[in-house]
Amino acid sequence: MSSGVEADIALDAAVVLSLGMNRALGRTAGLAGRGAEALAALAAGRAEARAEALAAAESQDQALRQVLERNARIAALAGTREELGAEVLLPAPLRPDERPVEALTAWCAEVDAVLDEAEAALSEHLAAQVAAEIFARPAGPAGLRADLGTPPAGAADAAADQGLEDARRTLERVLARLLPDVPEEHRGSVAEAAGLLAGAGSIEEAEGALTEVRLRVRAANRRTEELRAEARRRAAERDAAEQAEAERRYVLSSITSAFEEMGYEVQEGFETLTAGAGEVVLSRGSWPDHSVRMRVDDAAHVRAAMVRTRPARGEDDRRLDVEREQEWCEAFETARARLEGAGIRSAVTWRLAPGVRELTVTERSRGAATGETRSRTGQRERRREREK
Repeated sequence: MSSGVEADIALDAAVVLSLGMNRALGRTAGLAGRGAEALAALAAGRAEARAEALAAAESQDQALRQVLERNARIAALAGTREELGAEVLLPAPLRPDERPVEALTAWCAEVDAVLDEAEAALSEHLAAQVAAEIFARPAGPAGLRADLGTPPAGAADAAADQGLEDARRTLERVLARLLPDVPEEHRGSVAEAAGLLAGAGSIEEAEGALTEVRLRVRAANRRTEELRAEARRRAAERDAAEQAEAERRYVLSSITSAFEEMGYEVQEGFETLTAGAGEVVLSRGSWPDHSVRMRVDDAAHVRAAMVRTRPARGEDDRRLDVEREQEWCEAFETARARLEGAGIRSAVTWRLAPGVRELTVTERSRGAATGETRSRTGQRERRREREK
């Protein structure tokens, strides 16, 4: 943007932590308590108090994240329980709040043990389902019978029979290692291998079938872990995107508030119009021919430039441009100082001095200059009518 300024933005750690906690707590405005305390201590120059507040905020943030992780695991196991039709008790999710860190951590530790037991129970239920399905099938004359409680007719070797029964118990233990949320196609693959055991007519065949089952269980679990990791990655990406958006909105809101605190408000003649995502247009009642377009990119960069609302008509307009640019530059520096109090530091990376370049005339303003749009006063009046 010409005739303007560009700056890099860095958010204070207290702001970043607070915005993350706000999202966990379901808040959309204001900073979480510890973060606000840290910023207040920063403004007052109390380094020790700031360090303590930041440490407390970080602990609170970590505890809230742990609660959210457990809640997600509870939801996942509840879905698996429904899919399997199992009767397994699960704890209720905990609504994140600002209770002490110790209480949140204690809840997580208590829930972890319950969830581990629930996952093991679901795995056992899945193993029983697969085993019941396999051994309910006819195995043929020489195969492993569905009912091993009755000696096989004409069996000459009781030891062989005992070996096959041991193989079935081993199969159930191997199947119990299967993660309960294994995808359906891998579950079918394991069941197919287990079916080989049902048709085994000798100890050797049974051992071969068990080896195949073990291999397929490991493969199924490996795939399940990959899917879990992929789900965690996607969740982390969503979390990062939501955090970035929260930071961008915070910066944009703080910039707007900074100018409002300087006395520039819509009602008093300073007009702030949302022109697009991350962009605002600042105009002032005493600036009939000028405005400032400002854009915040990813809460990391801010760009601002003064523009004309109609073409300059002569040297007097050129001199007025320089005066307005100088006024804007001073206001921007004042706003930067105010933003530091909100935990937003900025470093100017590019600046164009007043009068160096002719101001751009916005497309919208060209239309206004040719009578295609109505006056700003009329627009404000119509906005007020819509807000009533």
